[in-house]
Amino acid sequence: MNCRSEVLEVTVEARQVEEAMLALLHTILLHRSSGKFHYKKEGTYSIGTVGTLDIDCDFIDFTFVRVSSEELDRGIRRAVSEFKDALSISGSDGMGQISLEFYQKKKSRWPFSDECIPWEVWSIKVNVVNLANEQERQICREKVGEKLGEKVINVVEVINRHEYLPKMPTQSEVDNVFDTSLKDVQPYLYKITYQITDTLGTSVSTTMRRLIKDTLAL
Repeated sequence: MNCRSEVLEVTVEARQVEEAMLALLHTILLHRSSGKFHYKKEGTYSIGTVGTLDIDCDFIDFTFVRVSSEELDRGIRRAVSEFKDALSISGSDGMGQISLEFYQKKKSRWPFSDECIPWEVWSIKVNVVNLANEQERQICREKVGEKLGEKVINVVEVINRHEYLPKMPTQSEVDNVFDTSLKDVQPYLYKITYQITDTLGTSVSTTMRRLIKDTLAL
């Protein structure tokens, strides 16, 4: 099986990291989740509904839609919070990457553990910049909102392509494809990982500052 790989990149202030990551990760998971499966007999099932919520960001001019499941939200927030803390330790200007990997399990014979086979990976590269004053921060607030809107459209376009998805499982195999541990939603099996780079390249920081100065000159 070939694993599909997609890369997104955003440049944000430190205070915007959490909201930007939540917006993108929730957007992807919104389209990679279903309602709970209710099996009547082997091979026959119905699917519950998926509730949604509109979330307004505090530090970005942006509103995103997420699955209303509080359990799912807590899991994503926990991973994003760890990533944000690791970025802040690296310094005011930093670079990191958070990845959302979807996989399915292949059962192995005892005593071996199940094999996890990735089929789609989303990598979000994050550049953190330190801005000089409130005027720059306000412009950054608007610009990051515009960029997030473009990224969300990109995500939806990619997901709407007719590419590989795991086939709908039978009742005995549902845990090999979906995370059935949540009570109100059923995302494809996934894991979130991250890595941090020590310093941010001057080109990224300079590009953001040039963008802000160009806006001030209008």
